[in-house]
Parts: sequence; C-alpha cells; structure tokens
Amino acid sequence: MPSALILIADGTEEMEFTITYDTLVRAGVKTVSAYVVEFASSNVGKGSNPPPAKCSRGMKILPDVFFDLSACGPDVYDLIVIPGGAQGAETMSNHPSVQEVIKRYIERNKLVAMICAGSYQIITSSGVHIFTPIQGSLAAKTAVLARQPLTSHPSVKAQLEHDFEYSEESVVVSDNLVTSRGPGTAFPFALTLVELLCGPEKRAEIRVPMVFPPNTPF
Repeated sequence: MPSALILIADGTEEMEFTITYDTLVRAGVKTVSAYVVEFASSNVGKGSNPPPAKCSRGMKILPDVFFDLSACGPDVYDLIVIPGGAQGAETMSNHPSVQEVIKRYIERNKLVAMICAGSYQIITSSGVHIFTPIQGSLAAKTAVLARQPLTSHPSVKAQLEHDFEYSEESVVVSDNLVTSRGPGTAFPFALTLVELLCGPEKRAEIRVPMVFPPNTPF
C-alpha cells in the first residue's frame, strides 16, 4: 500500500491540507498528518498527542502525530506533502529537520509535493536543486543542465522565476517534485498525486464519485 505524509502547522491553508488528505485516503493511500511546531519550541510537548493546528482561516485540525525526523523519512513514506498558508509554510521552512527530510526524499527519489506558499518557502530554504540534469541523446557521458520546472502561488512568482523554469500550469511534475498554485488547484494537485502513487486507473476510479461539474479540465 502506498503511503503519504502530510505536514501541518499553525497557519496551514485548510483546503490545501484537507483536499489532499481526503483524496489520498479515497485512493487507499495510507495517509498520516504530522504537526510541525516552531523550531524554538520544538522540544515542547514531545511524548504527548499533538494539539489541534489552528489553520489560516481559523479551522482547527487535529494532526495524527508530531513531526519527527526519525519517523518521517523516505524509508517510511513514499510521498511527503507540504501545504501552503504563509504562516504554516514559514514555520516548516524555518525548521532544520523539515529542510533535512525534504533533502532525503529528493535524494531517495521519493515524491515531494508542495502547493501555494509551500513551494516558495520550502524550495528556497531546503536547497532543492535549481538545475536538473537532462541526458542528451548524442553522448551518454554528457549531462545537459536545465532549470528546475515548478509553479507556486502567483504572489511569489517574482521570487522564483529568475532561478527556476516557472510555469502557470495548475500542477507541474518535474521528476519527483510536484508543485501547484493554491486552494483552487488543490483537486488537480491531489489527483495528480494519486496517479503518481497508484496509477491513472485509480485516479479515474475515485474521480467519478467526487462528481466534478461537466467539462472540468482535470
């Protein structure tokens, strides 16, 4: 069974978290939410259940576990998801263990998915590669470097488009990095993750009973 870890913190965007979590569960993905506390207070509360996360619009969501580097790595999960919400994404990007776990997923070729402010905050803090190797057909020994394709919330486009191959598509998949734009793209984002983990047949299977309006383009 595929497995996914979704990070959550105070200030996380509700729709980006809940739509992704719910869609993955519908597909049969073992899904766990991990609460990230501010790094300055990261030793507080360990050993007890995490408190409800107060999200960006005031909704309170009870996480499954505290985020812990030793229990949240790519040896445990196939996918890690970083939702947006400016405050929540900032908390995650400022946490050294979150930065480290993202690097481990990238290095192990496990899926890393970011949406909205999560794309900007985590990418710029965790050292996701600006350039990715593309193998040329003429010489196997030569690697051509191309800028990493991605997207984000439009409000941070200017901070990313210089160093990355910026796209305004709803979802961008580049190797094992998946990025998306905001609450309105949370459904295609989540369905893309289902397809990557479980295949296109599973995506189609769970999409039908969700009853999207006719001609919905995802």
